[in-house]
Amino acid sequence: MKRLAFLLRPGWIALALAVVAFAYLCFTVLAPWQLGKNTKTNRENSQIENSLKADPVAVTTLLPHQDSSAPDAQWRRVTATGHYVPAAEVLARLRVVGGSPAYNVLTPFTIDGGPTVLVDRGYVLPIQGNTVPEIAPAPTGTVTITARLRDSETAPPDKQPFRENGFTQIYAIDTAEVTAATGVPVAGSYLQLMENQPGILGVAELPHLDPGPFLSYGIQWIAFGIVAPIGLGYFAYAEIKARRRESAPTTAAAGNPSAPVTVEDKLADRYGRRP
Repeated sequence: MKRLAFLLRPGWIALALAVVAFAYLCFTVLAPWQLGKNTKTNRENSQIENSLKADPVAVTTLLPHQDSSAPDAQWRRVTATGHYVPAAEVLARLRVVGGSPAYNVLTPFTIDGGPTVLVDRGYVLPIQGNTVPEIAPAPTGTVTITARLRDSETAPPDKQPFRENGFTQIYAIDTAEVTAATGVPVAGSYLQLMENQPGILGVAELPHLDPGPFLSYGIQWIAFGIVAPIGLGYFAYAEIKARRRESAPTTAAAGNPSAPVTVEDKLADRYGRRP
């Protein structure tokens, strides 16, 4: 047991705790984080692929009530007949289109015989830095639109809506925040307007169907979580072997038994000499 007493030294205890904490984070935080992103990406890719094959359906079949949302039907093509509510139009700022900053124009749309939904009419590019350009108004009267169903985003808690350039501006397409900012209740999912539709502005492209590197990153974190304790065990084993050799009678090189064992000799015994 005396040979293992060094493992109770503060340095070894600190190293062991660090390795255990790292392995714990790998298995409980880092790997699940990447694997969760992989699952989310694959789910979204599948929804986009299915939406390209399925015929559009009436939005009220997926959003029948004012408080409805349809996360399982994201990207599904839907149709709606009703009218825009331009007085409650807001802008989503800090969007990116082709590497350039942009605003998304969001206008509530009241469906005939159904709920009011938020419609993303597309993007506009700012002028002179961040100045909002002139925006084509939404059409008046009753229109029929075709759009893609989208999940509501989550607004950052530290960035509240504000009024500027004649528009209420928000930092995320969060339907609950739009309801609170405009006083017009909108459904839990929103609509992304497709090309050649009444009220369309700049058309947003569909995301690329790329699974991304998340699966490999998740596997790497699992591997790191396994290798770290193994590495700690290897260094502890190497230390034990070295201490056994040091406790036995030693003879120096060139047949001189009284020659002291240097630090370089000890390190060479444990980790090998340089060629």
